[in-house]
Amino acid sequence: MNTMTVDIETYSDRDIRKGVHKYMDTPSFDILLIAYTTVEDDSVRVVDLTKEDGIARAEEFFDFLEDPNIVKRAYNANFEITCLNAWFRKKNIPIQTLPEEWRCDMLLACYNGYPTGLGLVGKALGLPEDKQKDARGKRLIQFFCKPCRPTKSNGMRTRNRPEDAPEDWETFIEYNRQDVVTERAIHQALMDNLTPEKEEELWRIDRRINSRGVRIDLPLVEGAIAISESYTAKLMGEAKRLTGLENPNSPTQLKHWLAVNGHPVSALTKASIADILDNKQLHPVVRRVLELRTMLGKTSIKKYEAMRDTVTSTDGRAHDLFQFYGARTGRWAGRNIQLQNLPRNHMEDLDTARELVRMKAGDTMELLYDDIPDVLSQLIRTALIPAPGHRFIVADFSAIEARVIAWIAGVKWRQEAFAAGKDIYCASASQMFGVPVEKHGVNGELRQKGKIAELALGYGGGVGALKQFGADKMGLSDKELQDIVEKWRTASPEIPALWAAMEKAAKLCIREKRDNQRRFSPYGYFEKKGKILRLHLPSGRALTYVNARLKEKQFRYTICFDGLKQQTHKFEEIETYGGRLVENFVQAVARDCLGAAMLRLEKAGYPIVAHIHDEVVLDTPRGKGSLADAIRIMTQNEPWNEGLLMNADGFEAPYYKKD
Repeated sequence: MNTMTVDIETYSDRDIRKGVHKYMDTPSFDILLIAYTTVEDDSVRVVDLTKEDGIARAEEFFDFLEDPNIVKRAYNANFEITCLNAWFRKKNIPIQTLPEEWRCDMLLACYNGYPTGLGLVGKALGLPEDKQKDARGKRLIQFFCKPCRPTKSNGMRTRNRPEDAPEDWETFIEYNRQDVVTERAIHQALMDNLTPEKEEELWRIDRRINSRGVRIDLPLVEGAIAISESYTAKLMGEAKRLTGLENPNSPTQLKHWLAVNGHPVSALTKASIADILDNKQLHPVVRRVLELRTMLGKTSIKKYEAMRDTVTSTDGRAHDLFQFYGARTGRWAGRNIQLQNLPRNHMEDLDTARELVRMKAGDTMELLYDDIPDVLSQLIRTALIPAPGHRFIVADFSAIEARVIAWIAGVKWRQEAFAAGKDIYCASASQMFGVPVEKHGVNGELRQKGKIAELALGYGGGVGALKQFGADKMGLSDKELQDIVEKWRTASPEIPALWAAMEKAAKLCIREKRDNQRRFSPYGYFEKKGKILRLHLPSGRALTYVNARLKEKQFRYTICFDGLKQQTHKFEEIETYGGRLVENFVQAVARDCLGAAMLRLEKAGYPIVAHIHDEVVLDTPRGKGSLADAIRIMTQNEPWNEGLLMNADGFEAPYYKKD
């Protein structure tokens, strides 16, 4: 089939970081330039839509766009598809481009282990200079694609147009053309490992979810912001009266005040404040000031502000909340509101609190609740609401990673425990300590040790990993923690064996000079092609490790590859080992289970508006479908994961929450 690569340059007075739907939700939105490769000779043409005859000059592009036999490609194709369709509607042009006819080269780059940025990928691939992204683009985008500050020197204008800087505009046209050259070069460099069709299908589902968006309870959001601002002002006023400080929320000013009042501290951490508050002889004024400081630290309303700033005026919904292939494993990353780290709720009467906030009844709330910031925090989830006449069906995979690792490693007692519906933390503690363990029953105190071991030790972790999950708060010594590590590993020897098998297979694969494959279990294998190492998953998908190599370190060899380091956000050397490879493998399989479930749910008529970790939120008409049916669909096995025991739980509700 013929292929056309497309790149557009746009203008908007909105911030693109709020998502493409919010970016377009303004009268100022416009497409300035369209660069595309012709089907006949593969040359790159640029249409300048700022010219009077711009639309007429774009006829060839429109013809290509409407031809179903031409595959359209773009880097972050979601942007091109969404912007083009919005622009066509705005200009009353009877064209709609279909996602089914597009392929995304940013997805292709991510699937091959590269970062999302076009310029970063070009450099990481070592493309020749004439195929690299034009470095002048950042300045030109700032100049032509965003509002400018009115000054005397620019004639007090608020936007720069081509006639304001003709030479820069010609450079911008060449920049647009060069992006297509770079995108095409990246595609050609990665053609030997194209994105599987199932991933393309899942990408289209992701586009549908982001385009559909989730409805936001704006009265609740606005009420929460108003109440928080009023409450914060009241707390600040009291703190100022008690301390005499200009800004009692300033760590520097407050530390000096505490020192003057006989309580010097090096830092205002939760722990240092708690230590002072533990003093029963503490002066009441100092106690109250520190209590106010603690309450002021809880008054963050960033999530509510993100909801308010992301909602589009046309439908009252928040869009573009998910980044497909946002992690190496293929898992999604959160955007804008960041649904992946919402506070939990444990209040029994959410309905009353919600109505008071929607009414902006802050004074009444202060009479009913001791901790207003905590109430507002617990209500954040409930700001996500279904469409009118609908309700949410929320379904969550139960212990999916624990189930996957038991299946992959072949740990029989674990699989038997899941088949019997047992609590895995109790089952683990029972296996570790050789006694029956029941939640709130016989030997129930051992369940917490089983839980923390399950959470911390599955991927090669030891005492340090236990402490990261709060084991040191249990009053256990390092010796006792080491005993938990050893007992857990002894109870499931197949899992440490899997760590060793994966590391050995990866090293053997890398060490051999020829291209080869090394299987480490019935469910997966490594494959090396040149300097690329791929970890093949049961689903047929593969994780890619770029420039995989062995590096001598402290008398042994470690596995290294090039990837995007989370700490530095740079594409650089990363070390890995058996436990981490198992973590990648298990999380990728769990992600594939979720992806397959999402495809099945959408096909069955359950519209997904959000998904958080291993949970889906379905916006379903009242009277249609059910939680039981959604769970049935969600837990069906695919041919590739036959034998994996999956389970899910959930609830139906008029708003989102943590059940």
